[in-house]
Amino acid sequence: MAPVPPGIHLLVSFNKNQWYKALTFVLTFLLYTSFHLSRKPISIVKSELHKNCSLVLEQPTVVIGSQYAALPSHRTHMDCSWKPFDKSNYKQLLGAMDYSFLCAYACGMYLSGIIGERLPIRLYLTMGMLASGFFTCLFGLGKIYNIHSMGFYIFIQVANGLVQTTGWPSVVTCIGNWFGKGRRGLIMGLWNSHTSVGNILGSLIAGHWVSSNWGLSFIVPGIIIAAMGIVCFLFLIEHPNDLKYLYLHGSSPNKSLPNLNQNGVNAQAEVHLQYKENNLQSYDTELLLPKDEVCVSVQQVKLVKSELKPTAISFMGALQIPGVIEFSLCLLFAKLVSYTFLFWLPLYITKAAHLDAKRAGDLSTLFDVGGIIGAVLAGVVSDKQGKRATTCAVMLLLAAPTLYVFSMISELGLGPTIVMLLVCGGLVNGPYALITTAVSADLGTHKSLKGNARALSTVTAIIDGTGSVGAALGPLLAGLLSAGGWNHVFYMLMASDFIALLVVFSRFCSPCDIKELLCTALGVPRSTNLSLLDSTGAMVSIDPTMPHNTER
Repeated sequence: MAPVPPGIHLLVSFNKNQWYKALTFVLTFLLYTSFHLSRKPISIVKSELHKNCSLVLEQPTVVIGSQYAALPSHRTHMDCSWKPFDKSNYKQLLGAMDYSFLCAYACGMYLSGIIGERLPIRLYLTMGMLASGFFTCLFGLGKIYNIHSMGFYIFIQVANGLVQTTGWPSVVTCIGNWFGKGRRGLIMGLWNSHTSVGNILGSLIAGHWVSSNWGLSFIVPGIIIAAMGIVCFLFLIEHPNDLKYLYLHGSSPNKSLPNLNQNGVNAQAEVHLQYKENNLQSYDTELLLPKDEVCVSVQQVKLVKSELKPTAISFMGALQIPGVIEFSLCLLFAKLVSYTFLFWLPLYITKAAHLDAKRAGDLSTLFDVGGIIGAVLAGVVSDKQGKRATTCAVMLLLAAPTLYVFSMISELGLGPTIVMLLVCGGLVNGPYALITTAVSADLGTHKSLKGNARALSTVTAIIDGTGSVGAALGPLLAGLLSAGGWNHVFYMLMASDFIALLVVFSRFCSPCDIKELLCTALGVPRSTNLSLLDSTGAMVSIDPTMPHNTER
């Protein structure tokens, strides 16, 4: 007999519960990847909606004898841009489109979490993905059918922003139900890379068609997210408890129930026994007997379950959970920075590095690669140190000066730009990823809730909804400030990082916490004297003897 391959040994070593966990992890990862994949095309297509046509619209000439004469031309350098973005205020118009989507997303997010707690998550998420696919395709059809109405594109952006709010609370609730607090930072750091993976795939897909037919840059991602909505309907399992009924009603007497994870129990079940007049022992009877005891002949038992489900938490009740308000405000400014890069980075690279739309879109994916590394690193460090707030504070502290360096060297060539894109991506997206995943899940299962996991979707929606306000403001402010120079945009981003740092630092971090993490990152003894520069250039010492005031 041939030996069993080692790969098969590995596969059979996992029980059913672990396989369902893996399925939920991979499926929710792919589902939200498709959400970000469908959001990215607008940033890639911006440079095609308005471009400098001076190089392609040369004035035609004819030869008369030995003389060259220019033919009269009625075309301007704006003619090859897509109306209505061919005007001089095109930056404001493009910013208004971003603002329309993000403002609708922010407003809808507060309602989405509350609705999601009261509807089946699988159906709620499926309908949102199908609707999002429809509106994303509709934007691309504007190119095919030659639609130049600004109102048409604004309407699509608003509608798409509303339906995309179904995504985040739903997937975070599912992943929080299946995975406990142990190594939650690492697991969710890896899982949250779907944001960057979606941005990368969206950039590559949109960039493939941006120069030839930018309508397909929207239609293809729209089809993908709609198809993933169907996959969600067919395979998504919201909670481990949902599988109990499958095995209770579908298993044979020779099969045993899987050891299902009960993290975040949503219901308290009571079992009532009803005896019948026969002596046949049923499978339900065996379930009531300990495995190490001998089965005896008893009357048949019928299990009747009645579940007392706790009511979903109210909006004000979620705000009273310690830390929700502080982390929501911190995310507002952190997400402002992240989404400004998401929507404006390709256009900035086009102007600063003088690249075409496709190459700029491809280069911008390095920011998201750095974001993947930063999210995983933030999760690992926060798990090891047990201080998620301090981890966010350190990364925010380092992000602000890094943004300034990026603005200074991005015009020096591709080499420095590539390095700084990776570093900035890690420091900007690290805190953003940690707050929206592990921190949200921690607060949604806070001890003050006494085991009621029905609050997870609402808490997630409040935190991400508040962050989405910043996501709406960032691209809008970038569109307004970029008219006076890109330096103003970077000053705004640096100020936002500092404010986010102050919000989380004021309650959850002490200077001793910051020093401890910095020493760990640098590989130096904790007794080493470190110092920072304040806004005036003076040295500010971090005293290791200062008391802790960390609550997390």
